[in-house]
Amino acid sequence: MTEQTISIDRMEAAADLFGSFDENIKIIEHELAVTVVSRDDQLKVSGEAEHVMHAVKAIQGLLSLAGRKETITEQNVRYIINLVQAGNEDHINDIARDVLCVTAKGKPIKAKTLGQKRYVDAIKKNTVTLGIGPAGTGKTYLAVAAAVAAFRDKQVNRIILTRPAVEAGERLGFLPGDLQSKVDPYLRPLYDALFDMLGADTYNKYLERGSIEVAPLAYMRGRTLDDSFIILDEAQNTSREQMKMFLTRLGFGSKIVITGDVTQIDLPADKVSGLKEAMRVLDHAEDIAVCRLGEADVVRHVIVQRIIKAYEADETRRARGKK
Repeated sequence: MTEQTISIDRMEAAADLFGSFDENIKIIEHELAVTVVSRDDQLKVSGEAEHVMHAVKAIQGLLSLAGRKETITEQNVRYIINLVQAGNEDHINDIARDVLCVTAKGKPIKAKTLGQKRYVDAIKKNTVTLGIGPAGTGKTYLAVAAAVAAFRDKQVNRIILTRPAVEAGERLGFLPGDLQSKVDPYLRPLYDALFDMLGADTYNKYLERGSIEVAPLAYMRGRTLDDSFIILDEAQNTSREQMKMFLTRLGFGSKIVITGDVTQIDLPADKVSGLKEAMRVLDHAEDIAVCRLGEADVVRHVIVQRIIKAYEADETRRARGKK
C-alpha cells in the first residue's frame, strides 16, 4: 500500500477537478483502483504503487487543464487516464492549448485529443488533408472550424462544403420537393457546423454573397476552385471516379479537407470506396496528409467509444471466421 499527497494551489481548480458530486474523482478511483481523499488544500492518493503513480499523474494533468480554465468532463478524465497508462503524460499540455476558431457564441474551438491536434496541424500545413476516423472524432466539425478561421483571416475567399448524396437504406425519390430539398438532409451536419461557427444571420449573408456554398458532390464536376477552402464530408461514399474528379477541382490558393469513416460505407458491395482508394494512392505524397483518428479521439458520450470498440471487436471476429 502506497500513499502520495498532492497540493492544490487554487480551490476553484479543485472544484473543477472533482466535478459534480465528485464524479471525476470517482472515475479515477474506479479506473485506477485507488482511493482519493481531500483534506484542506491537499489530496491523498492511496493504493498499489503503480496505480497511485498513474492516478497522481492523471490528477496533475487535470489540474493543469483546470488551471487553463478548461472544463473538465468525463471524456477529459478518461482520455487523460488512457494517456497516463500508455506513458504519454508528457503530451497532456498539448491538449486544448491552441484556439482554432471562436463560435458565434464566443466558445473557443480547440483540439481535445492528440489525434485531433495532429489532424488540425495537418490541415494548417498541407494543401490536401484526409481525416479518417469513426463517428464522434470531430472530423467534420474541426474541418469546418479550420475553414471559418481561414476565411476570417482572408486566407481564402470562399468556403465550399460538399458530400455525396448516397442513400443509406432509404429512397430519396419518395421524399417531397425539388432536388435541393431532397439533398438538404444529407448536408444538414455541414449546415449545423456552419451555423454554430458563424450564427444563422452571418451564414445567410455569406451564402447570398456566394462566399459560402453547400452543395452535393455532383455539382462539383467541371469546376476549378481557386482561393477556396473545400471540405468533402462522408467521403467513404464516393466512388473511385468521383474522388478523382473532386481532387482535380483544386485550384490555386485553395485547400481541401476530405473526411470519412471507412467502417460506414453505404455503397453497393461491388463498388470500391473512393476514400479507401485515395488513402492508398495518396499516402506519403508531398503536401498531402492522411490522418487516422481512433476511438480514443471520440469526444462524444463515453458510450460511443464503447459502441465503436464493440463493433470493431465483432468485425475482427467475423473476419477470423471467414478465414
